[in-house]
Amino acid sequence: MFAKKLLGTSVLVTATALTGAAATQDVNSHWYTKLRKPDFQPPAATFPLVWPALYASIALASAAVLVPQAKKRATQKRRESLGVQVTRPDADPASDPARGYRRALLLNLALNAGWSWTFFRQHDLDLALGTATGLAVSSTDLARRAGRVHRGLGWALVPYAAWCWFATALTARIRTLNS
Repeated sequence: MFAKKLLGTSVLVTATALTGAAATQDVNSHWYTKLRKPDFQPPAATFPLVWPALYASIALASAAVLVPQAKKRATQKRRESLGVQVTRPDADPASDPARGYRRALLLNLALNAGWSWTFFRQHDLDLALGTATGLAVSSTDLARRAGRVHRGLGWALVPYAAWCWFATALTARIRTLNS
């Protein structure tokens, strides 16, 4: 079951990475090279090293978060198929941490890919800052939700959340320097 969930989360994360990468082809554009950047901006070589590791952590932690609920649903379906009356205390969607996590993950990945488009393609520093802030909040929420399933899964997403907050600070400073 984990392998199936990992395949699904890997597909989502890979699609996000490819969508973001398509937008960042403009890193050598005239617009980007002319932007004033803060002293704390990492060297360009940092980004292709950091993002694959972060994306891998998202796919792995997310798959692990989603497995327990999938197993519970599969067990309930097997019991029902055998004619066993199943009471569903978790029938309320609000009590299903995996369901909330799935939605939070999809929002997070949309914001993740969206930042690249707002920044590199639209050249909209205000919208990029809003998107980065939303991504940072969303990444923190994702780590919190994962931690509700298992503390270690939450900690596995802390570097991603921290990087997103750093990217927000970087975007804010670029916006300020170029306003």
